[in-house]
Amino acid sequence: MERIDKISDHPLWKWHMAQLKEAEKDRIFCKHGIEHLLDVARIAYIENLEQNCGVSKEWIYTAALLHDIGRFLQYSKGISHEEAGAELAEEILKDCGFKQEEKKEILLAITAHRNTETRQDKSLAGLIYRADKQSRMCKFCPAFFECNWSAEKKNNKIEI
Repeated sequence: MERIDKISDHPLWKWHMAQLKEAEKDRIFCKHGIEHLLDVARIAYIENLEQNCGVSKEWIYTAALLHDIGRFLQYSKGISHEEAGAELAEEILKDCGFKQEEKKEILLAITAHRNTETRQDKSLAGLIYRADKQSRMCKFCPAFFECNWSAEKKNNKIEI
């Protein structure tokens, strides 16, 4: 997983993560820092193994580390963080030695990580979609009653 370390050392990734941390410094719920990204990676990888999806561990960790990288641009410019993230991720993936086929799957997972149509897929996109939702432990959140998510949308179960 050498390329995972290259991603986490990439100047563009570091810069956007720092901008995101600053933008969310006063936020008390649903932050998008490294803890969230690694939770998504680990949950997706566990499901991948349990469901025999056959997705590469490296692809899972890559997509997880990059899936919210565009969120700062959503905050600062009001654009879709999925689309912005895929655009930023493409440069990082290229710099870190990912081939075209790999980039295609990873970028699809980034752009589709909030798309309910991937909800049931055993693909990388489906794994990241579900892990992103399952990584939030709403019932333990200090902003549970202030959150604008509906009761149906909140994750109140400890399971993967």
